[in-house]
Amino acid sequence: MSEHELSIVFMGTPDFAVPSLDILYKAGFAIKGVITAPDKPAGRGLKVQQSPVKQYAIGKGLPVWQPKNLKDPDFQEQLRQLEADLFVVVAFRILPAAIFDMPPKGTFNLHASLLPDYRGAAPINWAIINGEKETGVTTFFLEKKVDTGNIIFQERVAIGEQETAGQLHDKLMEVGARLVLDTTLAIEENRVITTIQRDQTSTKAAPKIFTKDCEVTFAQSLDDTYNFIRGLSPYPGAWTMWEEKRLKIFHTEKEITDHAFSVGRILSDYETYIKLVLPEGFLVVTDCQLEGKRRMSTEELLRGL
Repeated sequence: MSEHELSIVFMGTPDFAVPSLDILYKAGFAIKGVITAPDKPAGRGLKVQQSPVKQYAIGKGLPVWQPKNLKDPDFQEQLRQLEADLFVVVAFRILPAAIFDMPPKGTFNLHASLLPDYRGAAPINWAIINGEKETGVTTFFLEKKVDTGNIIFQERVAIGEQETAGQLHDKLMEVGARLVLDTTLAIEENRVITTIQRDQTSTKAAPKIFTKDCEVTFAQSLDDTYNFIRGLSPYPGAWTMWEEKRLKIFHTEKEITDHAFSVGRILSDYETYIKLVLPEGFLVVTDCQLEGKRRMSTEELLRGL
C-alpha cells in the first residue's frame, strides 16, 4: 500500500537520475513505471549494458519500459493505461507533447542549472568552463521549447575553485534528488506557485559538447584554460596532442610565473612533469591519459615511457 495518493511514472537513464528515483521510491510514492533508454553496447568489450536507472528499477521490482521511439503510438497507449498522476523526468530524452501533456498533474523535469541560465545538454560543464562561482538545480514543468517551462523550485550550489565537472555532477545529483522529492510533495499537496522564465536571449547557453570541442587551443588565458580543463573532467575530457598522440587531461595545477617560452608548447623532463605553456605561466598536468593507455598520474605515465 502506497503512503501517498500521488502515482508516478519516472523517466531517466544515467546515474545522475538514480538518486531521484531512489528518494521517491523510499518516500513511498506509487511508481507505476520507469522509462529508460534501450540497452546498448558499451565499454572496450562492447558488451550490452543496462542503464543505471534500469538496474535500480529491476532491483526494486519496478516495471520498466525501454522505447526506441517515444512517438510510437503503442508505447504512448501503454503509458496512458498506467493512469499515473505525474511524470517525473531526470536526465532523459526530449519528450513529445503527447507524452508530457498526458498526466493530470503534469510533467516536471530536474535540470542541473539555475534556469534560465545554462539551458541545454551540458549545464554542469559549461558553468565550470565559464568560471562560474555558483550554479544549482531547477525543477520546472515541461513545455514544447526545451528547458523553458515555468519554474517550480530552485536550489543554489557553490562551485569550488578546484572543483571538476565530475565532482559538481555528484554534488548536484544529491541536491537535485532532494529537490525532486520536495517538488513532488508540493504538487501532491497542491501548493505549487510557479515562476515564468525570463527571455532566453539574456541567458547563458549549455550546448552539447563534442570531442572536437574539447581540444586545448592555448588561445585563452591561464585561468580560462584551467577552467576549460576542469569543466570537461572527467567527461568528455579536454585533450591536446603530445608525442604524436592524443593526451587527455583531467587535472592541472596553476604555476603563475614569467617565462620566455612560446605559448602552446608542452614542456616535460620525461620523469616528473608535463607542463602546458600559457601567457601567464604554466598548467602542470597531474592526472592524464595518453592515447592507448589507461588514466594515471603524470609521474606514473612518464615512468612507463
